[in-house]
Amino acid sequence: MKKVRLSIVTALFFIGSVSFAQDVEFKASNFKDNKDEFKVAEEHFEKGEEFLELGNEAIYAVLDPGNNFHAALKEFQIAYDFNPKSALLNFYMGNAYLYTNEKYKAKKYLDEAYKLNPEVDDFLDFYRGMAEQLDMNFGEAIKLYKKFENNSKSKQIESLGRMLKQRINECESGQELVAKPRRVWVDNMKTLNSPQDDYSPCITTDGTSIMITSRRPNGHTPDEVGNYDGDIYMSEMKNGKWTAPKNAGEPLSTTDDETASMLSYDGTKLLTFKSEGEDYNIYQSELDGANWTKPEIMHRSVNTIANQTYASLAPNRRRLYIITDKKTGGMSKGTDVYELSLMNNSRTEYGSAVTVGIEVNTKFNEGSVYIHPTGDFMFFCSEGHNSMGGYDIFVSEYKQGQWQEPENLGYPINTPYDDYFFAMTASEKYAYIASNREGGQGGLDIYKVTFWGDPKEQNATTEDYLLASIANPIKEVQIEKEVKVDKKALTVFKGKTIDALTGKAVEAEIDITDNATGKVIETFTTNSATGKFLLSLTAGKNYGIAVKAPGYLFHSENFDVVEPTGFNMVNKVIELKNIKKGSKIALRNIFFDSGKSDLKPESNTELDRLVKLLKDVPSLVIEISGHTDNVGSESMNAKLSQARADAVVSYLIGKGIKKDRLESKGYGSSQPVASNSTAEGRQQNRRTEFEILAN
Repeated sequence: MKKVRLSIVTALFFIGSVSFAQDVEFKASNFKDNKDEFKVAEEHFEKGEEFLELGNEAIYAVLDPGNNFHAALKEFQIAYDFNPKSALLNFYMGNAYLYTNEKYKAKKYLDEAYKLNPEVDDFLDFYRGMAEQLDMNFGEAIKLYKKFENNSKSKQIESLGRMLKQRINECESGQELVAKPRRVWVDNMKTLNSPQDDYSPCITTDGTSIMITSRRPNGHTPDEVGNYDGDIYMSEMKNGKWTAPKNAGEPLSTTDDETASMLSYDGTKLLTFKSEGEDYNIYQSELDGANWTKPEIMHRSVNTIANQTYASLAPNRRRLYIITDKKTGGMSKGTDVYELSLMNNSRTEYGSAVTVGIEVNTKFNEGSVYIHPTGDFMFFCSEGHNSMGGYDIFVSEYKQGQWQEPENLGYPINTPYDDYFFAMTASEKYAYIASNREGGQGGLDIYKVTFWGDPKEQNATTEDYLLASIANPIKEVQIEKEVKVDKKALTVFKGKTIDALTGKAVEAEIDITDNATGKVIETFTTNSATGKFLLSLTAGKNYGIAVKAPGYLFHSENFDVVEPTGFNMVNKVIELKNIKKGSKIALRNIFFDSGKSDLKPESNTELDRLVKLLKDVPSLVIEISGHTDNVGSESMNAKLSQARADAVVSYLIGKGIKKDRLESKGYGSSQPVASNSTAEGRQQNRRTEFEILAN
């Protein structure tokens, strides 16, 4: 293409020098008094051309242009400082800026090129169309694209591949999407951003911890165009605001170019990627107490000779979604979303990667992927589909065994600029993205998306809008449908395990049981430094929780996760008691029918844990005690509570526990732990406990 452009310029030389005298071309005769400076500027001009050509070739092939456009601009800037009145140089700089994270700078140079010489290059109308598209002047952009199409030679159009048609389609999509803005606010997170690229937000489901990747100065050696390698930064939500990002340091941030890809929903695992030789591979790190382990390269089933970059684990961690090179004829033709299924219980080896399907993947690049905490929705960015320009963010729902046709998240989440990445809190009220749209702090910035929710019948007041947005409220409000992520009644269960006496964190193992089936649905270990844990649970069920730690009595209780109308959060501090004489624990998952002493089958899981404790610590002698509320006569309550305690002892004996290690006692309503004046208090008082009599 370089030869084509240069021949056009040569052919127009005479016309240009006569008709467009304001166009000061790069030739020695125009700088007779500055020959030495001209020679230096000309050398940089020509070097810039070479980088520009390499970048354009990559773009037309739907490949990553690397640093070529940045390198071209670095050379062009030196030439521009010497001669800013060259139409061709202005055109080249506009071309290059369109493929950087400072796209908004392109229009200035392209407008100047047109002013100096409207016929400087046959591609001028095409790139001016891109600049107008970025300004959301979609009608004008379409005119310029069609003008280019009508005036250009077939080889020039062919060199763009599918790009010209896609640009026109983007403008048509842009007109439709901007006409119906979504019910959201999109705010620049100034605390998290810098003048350099800040991107790839990774967030826990409760929205209290975030990791980002940034190219801000980090003390490392910058590359040939002055960019620093990516490092990983951490921030915490305190008093409703994000703290200033802190570099995670080694082993997450090194002199390599790391990118954070996904922070697991509970915040204990981090997927990253970095280059290994000439390709990119995915790594995994785990939070061990207060420190992250050294990222380990994932299994060869995940990382191949192709590039693997952004990745997202499904909630049950049995599926992994990755962005990898298209596999066509052994040559890279852009990137697609692929899926891998776990093959063994060690959670390290996956099967072969398979495409998620043509409904999601396009002939253009797919750029990042994020699986919603329910596992039913995939958020990904793409240059295809009905994008309004650059990368747009889309959502696809998993139904009937396959991913469905994606929906564009709409404006103002998406713009004609590049809108990448997506991470949503479990409440579905907030999401975080990255964008290089105009008005940021520099390059890619982190933005917070606030979803309004379902529309209300009454009109919102001006005050409502002013209070809800930090920086950029939509001035002309047109209520349109919300981007629907059908709620799956998701509940976040979070908390921490601590020593009941000292209040210090205790590392403990927790089993979550579906009491209706007796099946353990989740087993995990709390953080050794903080005792914290976090997971998502499906609503509408009764769960049992069993907590055990060496040297402590196990803790158990049950709770209902009701069907909420919206997001639900359960936050518990679990106090664990040392195994010593006098320690007492309530068995919250022991169930009886009202007024009866027959153990219900769903009690077995809890009782079997007690059996295990007694077998693990054979010196324990315990008392099983039954307790009631104050409803009914005291004599009846005492009799019922004794019968229930006896039933538990009988179960334990039947499981091989010696009778001389067990005592039973019914206390009726004489030892309440809560007020009997409320239904909740009475429920707490109806309980079975055991107390250590000897150890």
